[in-house]
Amino acid sequence: MSIDNATVTKIANLARIRVEEDEKAKYAAQIGGIMKWIEQLNAVNTDGVEPLASVMDIALPTRKDVVNDGNIQADILANAPEAVSGFFAVPKIVE
Repeated sequence: MSIDNATVTKIANLARIRVEEDEKAKYAAQIGGIMKWIEQLNAVNTDGVEPLASVMDIALPTRKDVVNDGNIQADILANAPEAVSGFFAVPKIVE
């Protein structure tokens, strides 16, 4: 597929990017190369090939979903300017 400067201008307008006039020929050649590569991919026979989400057929390791507090309350409250009964003390906002 041949890409000309007018097509590059149209693509640039759609993408809302500015392309200088002297760069259009370079981009036309690059886009043309990409289109040739896509045509090669389209020529590959994929009949009977299952779609893949990943190239490797492995399951990721998982852990049990257990709720816990992390047992680091003292470490967290050490960063607080003031703590009362194991909680952050904050100024009253609503009167």
